[in-house]
Amino acid sequence: MTLMDEEYALYAAVIEHGSLTAAARALRLSPAMASRRLAQLETRLGTRLLNRTTRRQSPTEAGEKFYRHVVEILAASREAEALVSGSARLPTGGLRITAPTSFGRMHVAPYLKAFLDRHPQIAVRLDLSDAYVDVVAERYDLAIRIATAVDASMEGVRLASNRRVLCASPAYVERYGTPASLRELASHRLLAAGGQSPWRLEGPEGAVVVTVDSLVATNSSEVVRELAVAGAGIALRSTWDIHDDLAAGRLVTVLPPYEGAQSVALYAAYPRTALTPAAVRTFIDYLSACYGETPPWDR
Repeated sequence: MTLMDEEYALYAAVIEHGSLTAAARALRLSPAMASRRLAQLETRLGTRLLNRTTRRQSPTEAGEKFYRHVVEILAASREAEALVSGSARLPTGGLRITAPTSFGRMHVAPYLKAFLDRHPQIAVRLDLSDAYVDVVAERYDLAIRIATAVDASMEGVRLASNRRVLCASPAYVERYGTPASLRELASHRLLAAGGQSPWRLEGPEGAVVVTVDSLVATNSSEVVRELAVAGAGIALRSTWDIHDDLAAGRLVTVLPPYEGAQSVALYAAYPRTALTPAAVRTFIDYLSACYGETPPWDR
């Protein structure tokens, strides 16, 4: 490894560990040596890369941009060495994944053990959030998205369809009846999490839009599902979320001619770089195989 490579590895470690001391410890360097190398790097570049406090170092704007390139350079270096050594395509290292809360818990986490058994050299971190995560800024390797498309700045692989149906509990249907048309739907109790209104549906007459004034205001899709199961109202839910409830009879479909827009699908999105880490490619291929042409929740 050249001195430049060592400086780049040190800088990446400082960003990832949050402090020079922790980075030096991880790379088995003395704090003095680490500090000197970092200073040499900034001097050579002619710019300040880090905002320094007594306890933590964070990247400047220039440092954040430089970090993204450094990660690509180090990955390319490892890939080149792997090609020569014959171990190219061997997935190793860390894999940071972000996924929507419910989907990640129900349809990513259960598959992790088998993946790790096959690839023990990959260290997985799975974070769940319903917020839109900036993959690059938050330094994730991969994001599971439920969307119509992936950002133009990202690479995307379609993992599965995302079929969404209108549903309610048998208790709700018994008490309030079932709407016979979209016009009647508007007079029913409807449930939607924040940001999930209006409903964009497709039916016999094509695309339609239904504005939803949710009976309960919430930021949680899981709360919406539980309210629907409890009989509080009608919800538009993905089949991956309610397939067990439909099978058990806790929910029934309402207005079956209408479903959520088919343009919405499940994607794996990852930063566009010269070389995609083998661990990212391997995990995407693994999930694609697990879900198959017809995902388990729609079989």
